[in-house]
Amino acid sequence: MKITTVEQTESISDIVCDVCGSSTRIEGHGLQFGTLNASWGYGSSHDGERYEVHLCEPCFFRTLSALKREHMVNFMFSDEGQDLSEFGRIVRDGSFNDDGGATP
Repeated sequence: MKITTVEQTESISDIVCDVCGSSTRIEGHGLQFGTLNASWGYGSSHDGERYEVHLCEPCFFRTLSALKREHMVNFMFSDEGQDLSEFGRIVRDGSFNDDGGATP
């Protein structure tokens, strides 16, 4: 015998960019966004604080560009060359696994 019940479930219908307020939903492709996360621990001046910022694609890459510029300034006089084309990228053309992470 089957016993059924109707239950309400909560699901995310949209994620809005925390910088510009744009929807991150792309028709036919779902939610497309990046996150900036931090979880500070013991010894940090921000101990116990956690941050999560949701970014649309344009805001994500503007933020990444600003970080690249900061890196360039900090290492301006180093002897190493600065190829920043892969800065921050952990996978390219990867497929996503079930937990939302990319597989290399």
